[in-house]
Amino acid sequence: MDNQDKKLLTIGEAAELLEVTVMTLRRWDESGRLLSIRDKPGGHRYYRREDIDVFLSDLFQLAKDWAVSEKEMPEQFYCQNSGIFQARITKMEMLMIQNKDANKLFSLLTSTAGEIGNNSYDHNLGQWPDIPGIFFAYDLNKKQIVLADRGVGILETLRKVKPDLKDHKHALQVAFTEIISGRKPESRGNGLKYVRSVISKNPISLIFQSGDAKLLLKGNSADINIENGLENIRGCLALITY
Repeated sequence: MDNQDKKLLTIGEAAELLEVTVMTLRRWDESGRLLSIRDKPGGHRYYRREDIDVFLSDLFQLAKDWAVSEKEMPEQFYCQNSGIFQARITKMEMLMIQNKDANKLFSLLTSTAGEIGNNSYDHNLGQWPDIPGIFFAYDLNKKQIVLADRGVGILETLRKVKPDLKDHKHALQVAFTEIISGRKPESRGNGLKYVRSVISKNPISLIFQSGDAKLLLKGNSADINIENGLENIRGCLALITY
């Protein structure tokens, strides 16, 4: 494989992300459910991270399409203001309490999604580039929560207090690891640092994109992995899985 293919996942890595066995992935490949990439006929199977993301979540793809375009959002996922968002996240919490896969984590999942969503409102207030509000959706069967906004993004927000930030990857690193300021609208990193703390101690994972950077947090680990994204997200895009 050439250098451009070095970011492909092995079948073992893909199986771990999807929480299935390697044999299951082989069956999915043969049936066409999730196709692999071969380095040669009959050779090793590899997977694009983006293909795994899409497979994990149709909602995630819907949110991503909206975040990178001028498409209209389905009304059932649109939270024009924080009041609507709070009402819908409260409904999600009540459903999670009754759900066997979420009832042990419902308070942490609600607070994590709440921090990400509230960041969008707090730090885009009065400066939404086109559409105010956020995309918010969840699927308890697939154990996932999706949020997105078309705001100014992490880099533009943090540059107000850290003008030396180089790029979107640097901005994400700072947002999830450093306390920036307690003053609004300069506290973007504080809520996201809380999100990382929750994930580091619980079986919750996060994919978070802003601009051309993607951050990955795996449950029960404090490690941060930041890589280049394939799309340029206008604001922020997040997928929470548990």
